[in-house]
Amino acid sequence: MKRLIVTGDDFGASTLVNEAIEQAHRAGLLTTTCLMVAGAAADDAIRRARRMPSLHVGLHVVLVDGEPCLDQAAIPALVDRDGRLSRRLVSAGFNFFFNPAARTQLEAEIRAQFEAFTATGFALDHVNAHNHMHLHPTVLDAIISVGHDFGMRAMRLPYEPLGPSWRAARTDLRGRFGNAVLLAPMLAHMRSRMRAAGLAFNDYVFGLGDTGRMTRDRVTALVGQLPDGVTEMYFHPATLRWPGMPAWAQGQEELAALLDPNIAGLLRDAGVEVTSFSRLTADGPR
Repeated sequence: MKRLIVTGDDFGASTLVNEAIEQAHRAGLLTTTCLMVAGAAADDAIRRARRMPSLHVGLHVVLVDGEPCLDQAAIPALVDRDGRLSRRLVSAGFNFFFNPAARTQLEAEIRAQFEAFTATGFALDHVNAHNHMHLHPTVLDAIISVGHDFGMRAMRLPYEPLGPSWRAARTDLRGRFGNAVLLAPMLAHMRSRMRAAGLAFNDYVFGLGDTGRMTRDRVTALVGQLPDGVTEMYFHPATLRWPGMPAWAQGQEELAALLDPNIAGLLRDAGVEVTSFSRLTADGPR
């Protein structure tokens, strides 16, 4: 059986992202999103989501390349002189692992983001992390520990299978190999920790090797490669380009894919069930 979760990431990053996620849910395939609670347009995202009770909202934990919930003085080991979370993912990872002060502040920032999400009143559909930082063992343990206090029941597993991903795209074999194979030990650890914590999670993702490039053609090809099990296909849609959007990202094209009735028809014809993380939790942890 093939089940698919269709997610729009970075809800709250910009009103242009929020507009796209609303359009893609009301008139397209999108079932799920994840909120950046300290994002520049988080308040706008919350207002929109309250008008869409059928939208499943998760928490997008931001620990790098973004704005924190806590003041700079509370988390000096995590932020730069401007009070922004580090843009250097590798060095941030070493900092989280080796610096006791950073680990303490990391947990405090994660807790503040869960508290901000709880204040919205939304049911917590699932949790993931910006730039997939929840793959980091220290971050993963902190999210699981804090999330337990807030009723977290599901997380994203960022595993994109090499064969289907490559057959659909026929580009960037090196990057796809790295995502699927070189990250395998971290992914195995993540599966084990989530199972031990009783969390539900997807089997696969599509969108990792094609971040910002989930166009009609790419999504059509990926639909043809969906494996049995639960796949999350995630997008970064936008109605227009916005400040901070990477030059290579194709947000408008991603929105067009989400709104394309032909792709919806392909999913129906293939008997794919479109679902959400919260529906997985009804089946129990994987």
